[in-house]
Amino acid sequence: MNNSTFLDALKSGRRIVSDGATGTNLIARGLPHGTTAENWVLEQPEQIVRLHQEFITAGADLILTSTFGATSLRLAGSSLDGRVVEVNQRAVQLARQAAGNSPVWVAGSLGPVGGLLKPYGPLEPAAVTEAYAEQARALTGAGVDLLAIETQFDLGEAKAAIQGVRSVSDLPLICSFSYDRGRRTMMGVSPTQAARQLADLGIDAIGVNCGRSLEENLQNLVELRQATSLPIWFKPNAGLPHVDEQNRTSYSVTPAEMGAQAPAWLAAGAQIIGGCCGTTPEHLAQIARAVKAA
Repeated sequence: MNNSTFLDALKSGRRIVSDGATGTNLIARGLPHGTTAENWVLEQPEQIVRLHQEFITAGADLILTSTFGATSLRLAGSSLDGRVVEVNQRAVQLARQAAGNSPVWVAGSLGPVGGLLKPYGPLEPAAVTEAYAEQARALTGAGVDLLAIETQFDLGEAKAAIQGVRSVSDLPLICSFSYDRGRRTMMGVSPTQAARQLADLGIDAIGVNCGRSLEENLQNLVELRQATSLPIWFKPNAGLPHVDEQNRTSYSVTPAEMGAQAPAWLAAGAQIIGGCCGTTPEHLAQIARAVKAA
């Protein structure tokens, strides 16, 4: 697929199924704690391809590259320091390999840079803008259909991210916030504030992803729909995490329960629907079935 067909789909009102979690699924498949999905892009590429393929089989129309933490600022000091272009390009290749000839969009994932901007932290806004620009340039050059700035919590970083992306790419762009304080982000941003602050910055869709409970995320979706006319991307966690005595993490919402709630997400105004942490291919299959039956 290409970016023009994605924009056409948005404009037509078509409901689109996005994929599920990357990190939590890879951890369940053996990714060591302290090792990132970006490491496995280079070291265990077959695991990345397999997860993409399982989401496509489950019904995903759109898959995200395994590049959530692949900015220079996030990779600094790790074994991948200085390998931004290599990691992002390889991740796109793996997503394309998984998609094969299926009509699936590949979205380049850009996550937070891992620190706070001044005056709350040490990061200069210009450095953050450049980090996002570098990653977006690599993803765009490698052939993604669109770009998704995910799990944002600070309006300053989100604006720097959009500025960086738009300085190097005219691909369709989504920007999504994580309301991990329930109805606010870590920095106190509400869905209404996010919608109003980003309205004129050149994004094509706005979203809610990660966060806490499905109930709170649904409330955030309702508020966001009231505050914007942009298409909405909705990728909630599979409920709340629980860590057992063996330090294994599970999530509270079953695939059947998540699928049963998907019609309410559509009714509240979401157009692109998937899942974040804890969302397995089994969860996504139930979501996709509900979306395509609606």
